[in-house]
Amino acid sequence: MQELKSRPDKDARREAILDVASRIFLEEGFDAASMSAIAAKLGGSKGTLYNYFKNKEELFEAFVDRHCALHAALIDSFEVDGGGYREALRGWARRYLRIVTSDETMRNYRVIMAVSERWPDIGRAFYENGPLRGARNVANFLERAADAGEFIIDDTLRAAHQFIALCQSRYQKARFLNYLPEPSDAEVEAEVEAAMTTFYAAYAPRA
Repeated sequence: MQELKSRPDKDARREAILDVASRIFLEEGFDAASMSAIAAKLGGSKGTLYNYFKNKEELFEAFVDRHCALHAALIDSFEVDGGGYREALRGWARRYLRIVTSDETMRNYRVIMAVSERWPDIGRAFYENGPLRGARNVANFLERAADAGEFIIDDTLRAAHQFIALCQSRYQKARFLNYLPEPSDAEVEAEVEAAMTTFYAAYAPRA
């Protein structure tokens, strides 16, 4: 496999397989993809694939896990510095909205959602490691902010889901259906500011 030979490390070889498999899953869908097609794209035999993944289902699970891990690395952090909790939440919201409305994320979501219809376990795994993990991360931030007096919140997980919904609500369905292109920086900024205004109106302490 020419693409793999340039990556001597076993983990790197596994990532190379996932790179190719991901492209095929996104271009052809889970059903149309096959271990043979993936091996052909890599330039080798199916036997090499089976050294890393025992079947297409296990390979797809790894594809989903990697998608979740990548997003977690990009948007899990909250940086509370000179701007305080408000600016930290605003910065997170900008990163989140750009990522979840991107073309790449939309393609991944569509494939995973289609598979989840008849393979609920993969849908549960994706939700727990992706959207639910993100909401819990926001909830942890909101709890710290509430302890510091920034908010008055009884249920931080519910509030986290509400804030996420405020950030993405206008674009989510439209992007899923390819009705709108990726939002511009100005559109992201406008949505984030509207979400911030509404959220602070609901949960900020009254003067």
